[in-house]
Amino acid sequence: MAHTVGFFVCPGHQILDLAGPLGTFDVARFSAGQDIYETLVLSLNGGSVRGSAGVSIETLPVDAATLDTLVVVGGDIVPMSARAEVEAVRRAASRTPRVASVCTGAFLLAEAGLLDSRRATTHWQFAGEFQRRYPRVKLDADRIFVADGHIWTSAGITAGIDLALALIEADHGADLPRAVARQLVVYHRRPGGQSQFGAMSNMEPESDRIRIALTYARDHLAEPLPIACLADVAKLSSRQFARAFKLETGETPAKAVERLRVEAAHVRLREGSEPIELIARKVGFIDAERMRRAFINVHGHPPQAVRRLHRSSTRPVRSMARHP
Repeated sequence: MAHTVGFFVCPGHQILDLAGPLGTFDVARFSAGQDIYETLVLSLNGGSVRGSAGVSIETLPVDAATLDTLVVVGGDIVPMSARAEVEAVRRAASRTPRVASVCTGAFLLAEAGLLDSRRATTHWQFAGEFQRRYPRVKLDADRIFVADGHIWTSAGITAGIDLALALIEADHGADLPRAVARQLVVYHRRPGGQSQFGAMSNMEPESDRIRIALTYARDHLAEPLPIACLADVAKLSSRQFARAFKLETGETPAKAVERLRVEAAHVRLREGSEPIELIARKVGFIDAERMRRAFINVHGHPPQAVRRLHRSSTRPVRSMARHP
């Protein structure tokens, strides 16, 4: 029997938040060679619902659907906050074994009280507003997706594909989502713990002095990078530099350097076969154990997991139905 996945949309929905994960489940059917998923697009009352890009999509009434998975699609937050929309999602979620959201869809789940005391994520751009509105939610704003019990939340746009691949893996094991990812020409599911951004773009310092120091650190990761060294590059005293750095990036210089080293190591782990101990030294960690702890702090998993995931994603799949 097919697993029914319903995508709930509100007026002003983001078309890519819908099309990405919906298309992923559709490709999974073809890759499996059988109708393992049925996908429905749902709304409060059914009928045509206009998205933020001006594209309307035909929907079915959510109250008439029997679902195995409910996915709340992101988009304009204001229409999602309407009481009728919130109550419809609360009712649907109460009778659905698995519930998920893409991007700002997390706002609707939180408004319905479904994320209270749970870990969740959303698009980085809306993280501050989300946390102000819903302080009872344990927001992890720098994650691709988060699963807490039967409720899954993801960041926006392409993260919806990662979410769908993870849900397919939970249903059918690793081989099917690997085949689906290859059909979609995407990297086989980014881990949920991966950052939504690279370390440099995540920090976005305002002043040239801090930006120059960060660039210097990135280009000299294998060398010792104490605060005095970076402060000298920025032409500030160590005390001034540490204060300005924390103010502009939200992190201490030592933490920022650690993130840059983890990012550089992540690339080497995916793109080469160097021993982990050698990679640790090349990116400036004292030893492999120090790098392991840094990876767990930043990504939630050790460096060995990155290499295993990359190797499994590039392993040839023995059998896969042809996509028409």
